[in-house]
Amino acid sequence: MSDETETPASPLSETPAGRPSETPAGPRPEPIRFFGTTWVEHDGGYAGRRAAVAAGSLAAAAAACLVLRFAYQGLRIADVGSAVAVLVVVMFAVCSALAFRHTWDSFGRRPDPERQASLRGLLAIGFIGSLLAYFFRSLTEAPGEALHREEYRVARENHERRTSRRTKNPSRKRRKR
Repeated sequence: MSDETETPASPLSETPAGRPSETPAGPRPEPIRFFGTTWVEHDGGYAGRRAAVAAGSLAAAAAACLVLRFAYQGLRIADVGSAVAVLVVVMFAVCSALAFRHTWDSFGRRPDPERQASLRGLLAIGFIGSLLAYFFRSLTEAPGEALHREEYRVARENHERRTSRRTKNPSRKRRKR
């Protein structure tokens, strides 16, 4: 047991030097995977992170295509028939196209959680399409940056509107007789 007393948390956090830090009140930006909050001011290695994400997603898509090629060769060696081989190729192509479209759309608006859950299998099969959507979006911005930026802007405007001072004190309002 320690004899130190706990002090209630202060609304201002303290710096290592013991001085209160001036953290801005109001909404905070939501971090994006691989980017954190560097997307707000495009600082902290934002450009390098975008290049790394683009290269990584393209490399992952290329490796996935290589694995699928080995799987296709395994089907050919097993001699399962041309109909099965064609169905597998068509299934991966269609699922990848649908996954690309779904992932691309999710960068612009929040996906419906129920729909997302129902498409989980399709997105797993078409993972190459999702990787390619991530690659193409990271060439122009952090994937999901436009959506997060718009939501953050609206949240800041709402906060400023709620916290703006009134010109008169409503408690000193004169009553009409």
